[in-house]
Amino acid sequence: MMAGIGLTVLAFFLFSFHDAAIKWLVAGLPVWQILFFRSAVILTGCLIVGRGALIARAIMTPLRWKLVLRGLILLAAWICYYGASRDLPLGELMTLYFVSPVIVTILAIPMLGERVTPWRWTAVVTGFAGVVVAFNPTDIGLSVPAALALFSACLWAVATILIRMIAMHESALLQMLFGNTVNLIGTGIALFLVWQTPSPGELALMLAIGGIGGLGQFTMFTGMRMAPASVLAPLTYTGLIWAFALGYIVWGDVPRIEVVIGAVLILAAGLIMIAAGRQEAPAER
Repeated sequence: MMAGIGLTVLAFFLFSFHDAAIKWLVAGLPVWQILFFRSAVILTGCLIVGRGALIARAIMTPLRWKLVLRGLILLAAWICYYGASRDLPLGELMTLYFVSPVIVTILAIPMLGERVTPWRWTAVVTGFAGVVVAFNPTDIGLSVPAALALFSACLWAVATILIRMIAMHESALLQMLFGNTVNLIGTGIALFLVWQTPSPGELALMLAIGGIGGLGQFTMFTGMRMAPASVLAPLTYTGLIWAFALGYIVWGDVPRIEVVIGAVLILAAGLIMIAAGRQEAPAER
């Protein structure tokens, strides 16, 4: 279990760099174009590593439709998320998104048959409280953008549960192959409408995003094979800590006191889950 926790923390560390690079690029390039290149790089890496054996397994797997469904759910989540981002401030958007780990913990009970201990619930609630304190959301209301952001969080939660279900039977590489194929097709269709010729620097950064995103996906999927979804869900919050650090280093963003308090609560949630994982590990071997 501890290896799964460590890999998940590493995954969200990598995703923070990935998101920072996308934030840098979206000032001049469409998000669809960035995500297309990202998926193309990851898919190419999967085919280089897996080669014929991976393609054969993709054809033979009995879980192919679950894999396609997960890819479609994630693509829909991105569409909703970026649709909401046009109208919602970042704090409100991210606060709604981080409802996702709570939903994962709830869904893990009926869908995965996991037993969610009081310590795990404590970690989830503590982490979400940290998000609320850090971003201090006010007057989010029941607007269409808020509903889209909340729906995207629900979609991410369902996709996380599917990752856990599939990870019991298929490799991380196969999940990456299917997910990025779906994303490549979906973003490729939109690319015809939004294409802008990137500069050499922008092209290099988009390719780097693909490499970082691919490594992040691999560590996340591998971690999902080693620990219950309800254990890993609160560790999603650690991505905020890395994001705060990168925001200060790259853009000089100085966090408010609320952000510092929230970060402490988020870190506490991760520590609670790690401590709970150590106590539960012997019983689950």
